[in-house]
Amino acid sequence: MSAEFVFENIPYRVVRSPRRRRLGLVLAESGVEVRIPERCAARHGHQFLRENIHWVRTQLLRAEERAAQIPQYRYTFGESFPWLGARYPLVRARNSAHSGIAAGAISLYTRYREPDESQLQTALQRLYQKEALALLEEKSHQFAGRLELAFSSVRVRRTKSKWGHCSVRGELQYNWLVCLAPEAVVDYLVAHEVCHLRHHNHSPAFWRLVESVCPRYRELRRWLRDNGHRLHL
Repeated sequence: MSAEFVFENIPYRVVRSPRRRRLGLVLAESGVEVRIPERCAARHGHQFLRENIHWVRTQLLRAEERAAQIPQYRYTFGESFPWLGARYPLVRARNSAHSGIAAGAISLYTRYREPDESQLQTALQRLYQKEALALLEEKSHQFAGRLELAFSSVRVRRTKSKWGHCSVRGELQYNWLVCLAPEAVVDYLVAHEVCHLRHHNHSPAFWRLVESVCPRYRELRRWLRDNGHRLHL
C-alpha cells in the first residue's frame, strides 16, 4: 500500500514492501518514494523524508538537469539522427530492401505516403533495433573469438537500468540505444558482457580480462555513465 503526501512542496509516497528491512528513498517515475518495511509505522517514513530532504532536493535538481540534456528530434525526413557517435540525415528508401544505415545516411522505408511523427518514430526505432542487433552480434563474435569464448544468443532491448546483461546460459543482451554512442563505447560494452562469459562477477580478474581486450575501458565506462542519459531516440 502507499499514500501520497507533500512536504515543503515536494510530493511523495510512502510505500510498504514486505521484503524491505530498512527505510529508503527512491526517485521513481511516479515521483519520490519513501520505501519502508511492511511492519514499519508510517510516521518513521515521514520522519525519514524530513531528515533527508536536502538529499531529495539535490537529486530532483540533478534529474531536472539530466532531463534538459536529452536531445529532442523532429521525426521527419531531412532531420539528422545519431549513429555510432555521428549524425546522419534521414532519407526515404524506395523499399524495405533499401532500408539501412550506411553511406552517410539513414534510409528508411515506410508504407505511409505522408507518415506523421509518431509513425516515423516507430519505424525509425525498429530500423535501429535491426541495425543494432546485426552490429552487436558481429562485435560479440569478434570479442568472443579473441577470448576463445562462446555465447548462445544475442538480443537487443530498450532497458531502463542496464546497458547489457550476460546470463549464466551464455545469453547476451544489449540496450540497442548504445549504438548512438561513439563506436569505442559500443566496443567497451560488448567487451564487458562477453567477459562475463568467463567471470560472472566484477572481480579483479574480470576487469583484467576486460582491459586485455579494451585497454581504455575506464575512460569509456565513465563516458557511458556520464552521457548514457543523452542516448535517446
